[in-house]
Amino acid sequence: MDTVPEVVERISLAFEAKGATVPREKISGKLNLLVSEFGIPLEEAERVVTNELMREYNLSPSSGAGAPAGQRAIRDLQTGEWVTVEGKVVSVSSPPIAAIAQSGIIADSTGAISFTIWAKANVPPLENWKWYRLEAAVVDEYRGVPKLNLHSGTKIQLLDDDRALMPSIIPIQSLKPGVGSIRAKFIQEWEPRHERMLQTGLLGDATGTMKFIIWKEENKEKLVLNTVYSIHYATVEEFNGRLSLNLTSAAYFPEEGEDIDVASSVGTDEIAGVIVHMGPGSGLIKRCPVEGCNKALSRYNECPIHEIQREFRWDLRITGVIDDGGEATNILVQRDIAEKLSGMTLDEAIALAENNPLGFDDVLDRMKNAVMGRYIRCRGSILDGTLLVRECTPTAFDPALHAALLNRAAPVPGGAPQ
Repeated sequence: MDTVPEVVERISLAFEAKGATVPREKISGKLNLLVSEFGIPLEEAERVVTNELMREYNLSPSSGAGAPAGQRAIRDLQTGEWVTVEGKVVSVSSPPIAAIAQSGIIADSTGAISFTIWAKANVPPLENWKWYRLEAAVVDEYRGVPKLNLHSGTKIQLLDDDRALMPSIIPIQSLKPGVGSIRAKFIQEWEPRHERMLQTGLLGDATGTMKFIIWKEENKEKLVLNTVYSIHYATVEEFNGRLSLNLTSAAYFPEEGEDIDVASSVGTDEIAGVIVHMGPGSGLIKRCPVEGCNKALSRYNECPIHEIQREFRWDLRITGVIDDGGEATNILVQRDIAEKLSGMTLDEAIALAENNPLGFDDVLDRMKNAVMGRYIRCRGSILDGTLLVRECTPTAFDPALHAALLNRAAPVPGGAPQ
């Protein structure tokens, strides 16, 4: 879009009043960049361009449009604002796409916020662990997470400062989208569902629990189960109304010998019904022995990431569907509970597979005969539509539930089940 001529004229006249002549094409070009390329409101773009040109022509800004904003605490930033902040860069990340020159986290004594520098902004990268003053940065939002956008009109000043900066630790139940620091215990580890995922699981403190994820990056280490950690500057993300923690850019420190009484609400998602399906990933499986992988191998010992493996680790699990008469839900049952439900231990399953012509298929058939059609109650945590089962108990026959299940399976006109 073309810049409003009145705005170009107004800025030009303001400079002429101070004895400077700025080409109107230059003013128009800078305004168009901010408005058209970055989607910045015209009023704010006018202020930024005026500030930038004032600095370029060694003039002092006047009051009104173009006056520098007062410094703000990071904790008080609101989406849509143009702000000036002072803070310390506590994390820098590898750009996920070529359009981004740098991303990271900047913090002050009140809080922290993610920042992004777009490649087309031609802004110099920030250095980790350095203090900066950022003038005319924009507070934006992405997937519910506030972030700071640094553009061509942002003035970046490196501060000769090395103040101590301690993150504010808050309870898990008080986290909101953005950046947060917590003290929590690693209480559950889940199988990664993506090859780029280093680790995922559940963290908990006295107020609640939350899923976390760590993506594979150089020098990133996995958490140790049942260990308490101080976690500084984790990204709190929101998806489908649920919050989760991304620790990829966070700093985490184990607290040796410490413990936390985790809230009793751990794994309170509950479903009662009948196991109506067991998937092909059920039964006796082999897992990749490469540290940090743990993915299920094919029957030919092939890992989807690390190719053919000569060694492996045996495991027993159930991937299936439980139906409560009104809704079907995917479930994932790990070894200890799978053994109890099926009445078959891992060692018995291994022996059966190695000494029976049908091998793995025989193990799966026996587990299906023992599990499918049973009325059970499962408790755990729902992740991406799947209940990760932590506890499972048999329940008594329920005639009403049985009738609902039969009705759902009954044929309708056209031959399709309900």
